[in-house]
Amino acid sequence: MHFSSAFVLAALPFLTAAAPLTAAPRSGKSISLVKRNPMRRADGTVDVSTLESKIAYSVAKIEKGFAAYQRNKGEVHSLAAGIKTSVKRDTGSDALTDDNAQLWYGSIEVGTPPVQFTVDFDTGSSDLFLPASTCDSTCQGHTAYSNSDSSTSADVGKTFQLQYGDGSTVSGEQYTDTVSIAGLTATSQTLGAASTYSTGFQSSQFPADGLMGMAFQSISEYNASPVFQSLVSQNQVDDASFGFYFAESGAELYLGGTDSSLYSGDFTYVPVTQQGYWQTTFDGFSVNGNSVVSSTAAIIDTGTTQIVGDSTGIAAIYAAIPGAVSAPQYGQGIYTVPCDVSTPTSITFGGQSFDINPSTIAIGTVSDGSSTCIGGFAADDSLSGQFWIVGDVFLQNVYTQFDVGNNQVGFASLAQ
Repeated sequence: MHFSSAFVLAALPFLTAAAPLTAAPRSGKSISLVKRNPMRRADGTVDVSTLESKIAYSVAKIEKGFAAYQRNKGEVHSLAAGIKTSVKRDTGSDALTDDNAQLWYGSIEVGTPPVQFTVDFDTGSSDLFLPASTCDSTCQGHTAYSNSDSSTSADVGKTFQLQYGDGSTVSGEQYTDTVSIAGLTATSQTLGAASTYSTGFQSSQFPADGLMGMAFQSISEYNASPVFQSLVSQNQVDDASFGFYFAESGAELYLGGTDSSLYSGDFTYVPVTQQGYWQTTFDGFSVNGNSVVSSTAAIIDTGTTQIVGDSTGIAAIYAAIPGAVSAPQYGQGIYTVPCDVSTPTSITFGGQSFDINPSTIAIGTVSDGSSTCIGGFAADDSLSGQFWIVGDVFLQNVYTQFDVGNNQVGFASLAQ
């Protein structure tokens, strides 16, 4: 996913963990995550060309999901009108790794015998894809999936093509195979084996081998159960939820519940208003204690770095931050802020206000040694204000529970 981590940017039948009464309880599993930010250079400055394309990518990703939803469900997604026009774009617990910033990936195993792959865990999409052993030079540097080497692989007899905003694609064949994450195993899991990778998924831009979507089936290009929902339906977890923790000091995906050592207090829950994306509603956005944006639908997307909103709302936020300046020279919808920005900002979900640490608002300097930084809120003109994409600039400040079983998203304060 390009930079679905850069700013960016699923309705499966309601599933619950229906474990047999005689089954022994299963505890959740954690996976460490690695973090990588293709838009930030080694010296901490922002690659503005990558930055602009990643914002566009996030919105294009959401738009692509709306199209898949309509094909799968036979009806238009309720937020589809929130995209003004179709714009051609330029662009257990598992330990997550932190290379640089904002692409969170960890390890899974696929096939029999199992082969280890790294994947970007993305709540803004629903499909698993990996490079195929037959992939052309675009897949160099990635571990390849060979269906002929796995005794549990079966050909679905269908191709897939994931189209992105710049016209580039990830395409190949669909298979089913065994997929394991932190000891939890889904059998007959649909996955895509790509024979071609677009530029954004080449190893120089995308260090993970593939991508694992964690939204709902209704935005699946395969119209197949996503991996976590397969784990739920196959009784691999007792708790039909997963939790994300993002931090510079370490990051984690927890499957089958939440890791209570990483948060404090109670969760504030908000309902998923329509299964597809992890779509909910925020009550408002405040700057310095004053409301500047009213209640708006929100897609919670671990595959987006910034918070992306409509031009009017984003302009209102920056108007209340001293020193913030519109910076179109760095791309559409980009603003700069002082690197030592200290203005309090917050988002309210379910009546509870959650602060955004100013350190996460300044996402990188505009040049080496500069005191001016790119801001963590971005505007996209194709968004009409009907929904925003809430990415890692916010999610780094909370522990987030994605609750499939109860159709809700929960936020809790980080442990001190």
